[in-house]
Amino acid sequence: MIKGLLRFIIAVIFILSGFVKAVDLVGFSFKMEEYFSPAVFNMPFLEKFALLFSIIVVVLELLLGFMLLLKLKLKFTLSALIALCIFFGFLTFYSAYFNVVTDCGCFGDAIKFTPWQSFIKDVVLLVGLIVVFIFYRKDFKKKDAYTFSSKKEASNKPKYILLGIFSLAMIYIMAHGIIQEPIIDFRDYKLGTNLKTEKEKIAKNPSEYKTFYSLKNTKTGEVLKVNQDDYIKETKYWAEGSPWKIEDGKNESVLVKEGYKSEIVKFKIEDLTGIDLTDEIIKAPKAILVFSYHPKEVSPELLAQIEAKVKGQKANIIYGVSTDHNTFKTIKNAMMDATAIKTIARSNPFVLILENGKIVEKTPAKDYVK
Repeated sequence: MIKGLLRFIIAVIFILSGFVKAVDLVGFSFKMEEYFSPAVFNMPFLEKFALLFSIIVVVLELLLGFMLLLKLKLKFTLSALIALCIFFGFLTFYSAYFNVVTDCGCFGDAIKFTPWQSFIKDVVLLVGLIVVFIFYRKDFKKKDAYTFSSKKEASNKPKYILLGIFSLAMIYIMAHGIIQEPIIDFRDYKLGTNLKTEKEKIAKNPSEYKTFYSLKNTKTGEVLKVNQDDYIKETKYWAEGSPWKIEDGKNESVLVKEGYKSEIVKFKIEDLTGIDLTDEIIKAPKAILVFSYHPKEVSPELLAQIEAKVKGQKANIIYGVSTDHNTFKTIKNAMMDATAIKTIARSNPFVLILENGKIVEKTPAKDYVK
């Protein structure tokens, strides 16, 4: 019973982990791009394959997790899952140790883990998989353990049918998320969210950070980490003739009080001169915003169709928001960080409609113009 329960728990964890990423494959591909970026593994030539790698990882998680649940090809399944867990463990350890990717995306936008939490989760899973492998080692067939041609396969036919049905359902969910938008929205920008209310919550309970200076004693070579308050109080660190000097590029901003958490903290739209338009937009009775995080990848014909459509709508505010101030030709251009735009929706471009700050519509542009 214990080995069956442990197998079931681990299988469900892998299925859930794969499912929340399958729902939003494009979002997971953005996370893969972070790993390939110059700041992490410095393999920018792989960034264009981020979606393909995301699909491969998610398919492996889902299929292997479901095969473990059904007890199909246990030796092969457990061996593959252990290898997958070691791979994830390496990524999460690297992220945590070097503090380069602050959220691994292990459970998409549904559950957020810090890098060290992600690494601990992978270690626990790896230990669990090894224990399950040991528990079931007597059940492994000595012959034909890694192939699909044994005589016993006939009795497993119902399980393979279930695996096929599960695979088709996951293919539909993944395709929907890639072609349109995630079939389930785990993000902070889901329909019905009031951006104005969220901004007020953030303002009432903000996160607090402190800067820690890296100080080096030029006489003794001693290095200290001192927070900004202690640095100001202790004159020995900054008085004239002090041997303590701040080391360039080694200062850290550390979270000392976590406030209200929401991705909407990054929702900031500016005009071409840098004036903040956010309050004006979220307080308007109706605002139509056309977003693009990769404007150069959008066809001029589609942009023209979108602009013509939104101009015909009754709205108090209409803006085209992108990373390029020349993207839109007949509606006002505004600017926003590409990462923040990607957090709102995955389509490029997409249309966001607000009524008094409340999200009432979020549609891929190609569907909106129809």
